[in-house]
Amino acid sequence: MSHPPRRAHVLARYSLLSLSVSLAAAGVAPAWAQGQAGQSMQHDESITLEPVTVTAEAGKTPITEGTESYTTDSMNTATRLSLPIRHTPQSVSVVTRQMIDDMALESITDVVNVTTGVTSKALDSSRSGFAARGFDITNLQIDGVPTTWSSGWAAGETDMDTLIYDRVEIVRGATGLVTGAGNPSAAINLVRKRADSKVFTGSVSGQVGSWDRYQGTMDVSAALNESGSVRGRVVGSYLEEDSFVDLAANEKSVLFGTLGIDLTDNTQLNLGASYQENSPTGSMWGGLPTWFSDGTRTDWSRSKTTAADWTEWASKHSTYYANIEHSFDSGTKLYAAYSRSVNEGDLRLLYLSGAPDKTTGLGMSASPTWYDVKREQDNLDLYATTPFQFGGRSHEVTVGLMHSKQELITDNRARLSVPAVGNYYQWDGSYAEPQWGPSRTYTTQDTEQLGAYAVARLRLADPLQLIIGSRISNWETSGTKWDGTGYEFEHDKELTPYAGLIYDINDQYSAYVSYSEIFNPQDYQDRNGDYLDPLEGQNYEAGLKAEYFGGRLNAALALFRIEQDNLAQPDVGQVVPGGIAQAYYPAQGTTSNGYEIELSGALSDNWNLLVGWAQFSAKDADGEYVNTRFPRRTANLFSTYRINRLTLGAGLNWEDSNYTRANNPLGQSEKLEQDAYALVNVMARYQISDELSAQLNIDNLLDEKYYSQIGFYSQYAFGAPRHSKLTVKYSF
Repeated sequence: MSHPPRRAHVLARYSLLSLSVSLAAAGVAPAWAQGQAGQSMQHDESITLEPVTVTAEAGKTPITEGTESYTTDSMNTATRLSLPIRHTPQSVSVVTRQMIDDMALESITDVVNVTTGVTSKALDSSRSGFAARGFDITNLQIDGVPTTWSSGWAAGETDMDTLIYDRVEIVRGATGLVTGAGNPSAAINLVRKRADSKVFTGSVSGQVGSWDRYQGTMDVSAALNESGSVRGRVVGSYLEEDSFVDLAANEKSVLFGTLGIDLTDNTQLNLGASYQENSPTGSMWGGLPTWFSDGTRTDWSRSKTTAADWTEWASKHSTYYANIEHSFDSGTKLYAAYSRSVNEGDLRLLYLSGAPDKTTGLGMSASPTWYDVKREQDNLDLYATTPFQFGGRSHEVTVGLMHSKQELITDNRARLSVPAVGNYYQWDGSYAEPQWGPSRTYTTQDTEQLGAYAVARLRLADPLQLIIGSRISNWETSGTKWDGTGYEFEHDKELTPYAGLIYDINDQYSAYVSYSEIFNPQDYQDRNGDYLDPLEGQNYEAGLKAEYFGGRLNAALALFRIEQDNLAQPDVGQVVPGGIAQAYYPAQGTTSNGYEIELSGALSDNWNLLVGWAQFSAKDADGEYVNTRFPRRTANLFSTYRINRLTLGAGLNWEDSNYTRANNPLGQSEKLEQDAYALVNVMARYQISDELSAQLNIDNLLDEKYYSQIGFYSQYAFGAPRHSKLTVKYSF
């Protein structure tokens, strides 16, 4: 099918990669083995470029942009203490700006897909679900502040663009100390870029790619006064693209502006706002029918759709924020931040259900629906960190307060007509849009959380550190459902303790153990319409960590065990009374055991590497597997090597088989399974001059055919075939 012509504002960037992953480490005895983490790598003598070295000033947040690094000096997502990866007593990953650029990771979903131990599954063309260690990830953090959403009312959360972020920090396991309520899966923290440059600098780029993809971006920073105490930064992007799926197309606009203001030598104020608009058309709701009416399986092409030419899952995401940091001469640091985010969704959708006749293609039913979604969240984040001396040793303590309030309102419009679907074999999306009635409120939900926490790092001996803390939380939610009934839950003074012990074996290796508790209210209902009790449990972890070459290469091995009660599981074939919503039952005695291995950083001046492996086994008290839609084993690999002006890269993402169970049209329960598969991605970048570069990325090089979702709504959809992007970038 043809699409309207599109204009390009940009040329492309994309990556290729070659790799050798017997990283025995290599006998590589790099010349920079004595260098400091975060320094820029030197280029070959024949082309000494002028690298931009960006490091954190004392007391300031470290950044990865401009370091060319696949790791970072420190992070605070796990405990709010600024700790090196080696001294963070949990399994962590950091996807740096260099990784994002090399792998051309456009969205948060792209980042999740290349991160050790974290996976995503598409729900349909505009929504994805994230998971780690066998459990859903239900919140994202932005600069350390949790934001939550419901996948049922998604408004672009999992399609957030990476352009405005310096890095993404991922902490696997329970993170209740900082996030409060949540699953023991992972915390994903998006760390914004800052206006730190005192000179005029930046870049513009243009990109072209498969399926008529055209994109233009800019990123400009400058001092706004003579002394450089006031700095500004503007980041923007515009994208147009079609798709391998019939009818589907998308337009996306991103704009981000921020100010960095040095109020004093020790006080910095950051102000900013961001806006992202996604305008997809031909959006699918759910996936393709799995069965014919006689119970046999379907086999559609990758381009097949259930969308109509008028369907859209449009969204707008706006954020406004301000934070201030002050460092006292004593070493005490104060931080205060306020942010407000508004997500809006305009969802004109068509859901096709049922099973077509194998001969005639008849038998599908249509449910056209128009929803308007608006989610507003206000966050306040305050904390103070202070060092102190006791027993002749240095320690530090952080105390903090977090408050968030979210309001969700969904409206829908009655449909006054529902045309017949007809022969699905002949479906071309020309299905007539129904007449719509007036808009009315469909559901509401107000959620408020207040948490106070304290955490201390105590040096018990030269090689031994104890991190101990706790959080107390008040959580309440209330709202109305689609049928007009109301609900209200409240949980007060919920205590979430945390403890971690780190032992430095020597200057390179550390061992750790950690413990945290789990508390997560749920809005799932059972077959009787009753809401499930909050999920509760414990998270245990132990591991070894190492850093080499002055911290430029990090390695980690983590063993974990998670114990939970009241884990929501689909009650196959059962719905909530009075509706079509899936009913759930609370699984008791659920345990998840597993391990994760990761190596990330640089093996030499010219060789960057990320490699990871994760696996788990999640069962209930009766030994039955739970959350089987998540792959039990995953592997990720990406490496780049620079030869003079040419950088080559390659990698793969592999996941084991996974499945769900659903009833076929004959009422029989069947296993819907995705076999194990691997996606190979490559990149190549050539530095044409000191300012100009060209980069080619090819994803799914071997054109693997796989499901991006299977079992959701008892339907399925395909992942993207082989596709490429070419980016030309000019830096100044």
